[in-house]
Amino acid sequence: MHEVIFLEPVFKEMIWGGSRLADDFGYDIPGKHTGECWAVSAHKNGDCQIRGGSFGGKHLSELWREHRELFGGATVAAEEDMFPLLVKIIDAKEDLSIQVHPDNTYAKEHENGSLGKTECWYILDCDKDAKIVIGHHAKSKEELKQMIKQGRFDDLIRVIPVKKGDFFQIVPGTVHAIKGGTLILETQQNSDITYRLYDYGRLADGKPRKLHLEKSIDVINCPHQDTGTARVTEEFAGGIKEHLVSCDYYSVDRLSISGDADFTMTDAFRIFSVVEGAGMIDGTDIKKGDHFLLPAGYGKYRLSGEMELITSCTGKKKDPE
Repeated sequence: MHEVIFLEPVFKEMIWGGSRLADDFGYDIPGKHTGECWAVSAHKNGDCQIRGGSFGGKHLSELWREHRELFGGATVAAEEDMFPLLVKIIDAKEDLSIQVHPDNTYAKEHENGSLGKTECWYILDCDKDAKIVIGHHAKSKEELKQMIKQGRFDDLIRVIPVKKGDFFQIVPGTVHAIKGGTLILETQQNSDITYRLYDYGRLADGKPRKLHLEKSIDVINCPHQDTGTARVTEEFAGGIKEHLVSCDYYSVDRLSISGDADFTMTDAFRIFSVVEGAGMIDGTDIKKGDHFLLPAGYGKYRLSGEMELITSCTGKKKDPE
């Protein structure tokens, strides 16, 4: 099929959210504490609608169930079979909770068959002295339990500085948190499972938000080990491609387009998010804040203009080429 499939984002208000999704991207957000834009999602907690075209008004989950040929596979209706990826833009005006995600095996057993969550962050923008939490300092599970029991979270968590353009792969079992003043694009498995380890004593509706200490301790990797990414940049006619990461669940690239750039789509499908500038795909206007899919068999396509995109596909492929 040779049709670009555009998606309408779903927005989530969060205690830590702000207004940058409106200010920076022009989205019509529900309020001044909007923390998440679920830009490409078929999850039951936020299922994106298709904008215009042959499938206008349908939800992405419907396309996955009823038109699997668009994604390189046969149509199936099994409930446990789901669209594999979820792309978000996150506006952290305040610190998120210190948290951790389970892997597929743990989530399947403890979270009603859910997928676990491997995710990655591309820092779209951040304050001058911004920091994030990745990892911890406990050398063993016993030390981890003691530090948590004693409330020594300042000693436990590992805080690192970040700048615009940084990229991080977050594997299951990694203690992590986005801190205030950070705007990121997140590519992840299609999962909404998060275990809160610490939440600064904040209240929501007058009550402390729920923590998940036992499950967190179960899944946290001890000791922490960083997950490296091999960023590889290559120039081509009309722009630059930077390969950010490949893992079992996704492959993510950053495209910087300056002029006309031609590609061939060889993946089962490919996701695009325009994060800066404006231009066209095959003569159709696109701009910052647009998110779209190219379906299986799309073939050759042209990106034109002055813009930056984050693009992803399933598995370890490195297209576009």
